Amino acid sequence: MAHDAASVRPRAGRPPGAQGSKPPPRRDGERRTYAALDLGTNNCRLLIARPQDDGFVIIDAFSRIVRLGEGLAASNRLSDAAIERAIAALSICADKLKRRHVTLVRSVATEACRRAENGPDFVARVHAETGIRLDVIGAGEEARLAVLGCQALLPQGEGPGLIFDIGGGSTELVLVETIADGSCRILDWFSAPWGVVSLTEAEGAGIDSNDRTAAVAGYARMKARVAGAFADFATTLPRPTSPPRLLGTSGTVTTLASLHLGLSSYDRRAVDGLIVPAEAMRAVSLRLAGMTISERAQVPCIGNERADLVVAGCAILEAIMDIWPADRLGVADRGIREGILRSLIARDGAGL
Repeated sequence: MAHDAASVRPRAGRPPGAQGSKPPPRRDGERRTYAALDLGTNNCRLLIARPQDDGFVIIDAFSRIVRLGEGLAASNRLSDAAIERAIAALSICADKLKRRHVTLVRSVATEACRRAENGPDFVARVHAETGIRLDVIGAGEEARLAVLGCQALLPQGEGPGLIFDIGGGSTELVLVETIADGSCRILDWFSAPWGVVSLTEAEGAGIDSNDRTAAVAGYARMKARVAGAFADFATTLPRPTSPPRLLGTSGTVTTLASLHLGLSSYDRRAVDGLIVPAEAMRAVSLRLAGMTISERAQVPCIGNERADLVVAGCAILEAIMDIWPADRLGVADRGIREGILRSLIARDGAGL
């Protein structure tokens, strides 16, 4: 659910973001500002934008690794430390929303909040302390928004395409077809309960060590676990009559694309929309899987923050390429937030 600026600007007599609130009528010539906030199992990310031509221009952004789902697999609860990290990041987001005079915002939370027993309590605390109303969305809505946000980058070609989003707590696979206006229609979708955080915690023994043999064994376990989760969905996928089209949106694919390019630091302009040979992505994945954690931490675009989680992302990516053997992989540094923005702007009659 989208909320007006009251969601982040408390006022007397009415709780911020109260149900039923509507944005004020748009006046001709008024420059409205929109925001999309995505609180995932691993990251908290915000985009603030204004409509421009047939799209939008980003005027502010924020991203922070919060690891909200850390320890969730064992306890089925969000930990106190993870909650504090998330609220600290969301407080920064709330300040940005106020300073940018955001007109309409939608803030979503995904797998960690879906699974956690104390998810509702966390959502209520976020609202009370930051004014942000988190909408805990289902996996189907998560998949729809990801497709809406990145569909323009699906490699050209005939036949169905597969768009995937490797998250912190889950991975969404979406089978799509391109329609006359160039957009995508969802044919089928599947959500597996394995993302980079959940898979690392379940099968990552040895990945966080400097024992190379243990790291390789951990990678094999992770890939087998994900392959098993994908197996039933894989049997429903059509046999392509032309080269399969594949597009990924996640920190995993953008990081691996950066390594493929040999970047010394991450550059969105070089990565977003890149087409990479699938075998090149496999090669990068296997190279990382064979490293110790200290070696991975020294790799540009990975560092200490991603050194333990990137291997799980590689395992998930390889399992996806096994069931949808495309020769090329499209890379998108866009997804749920961009999908939210497009939805808000279109629904508000401001373009798109």
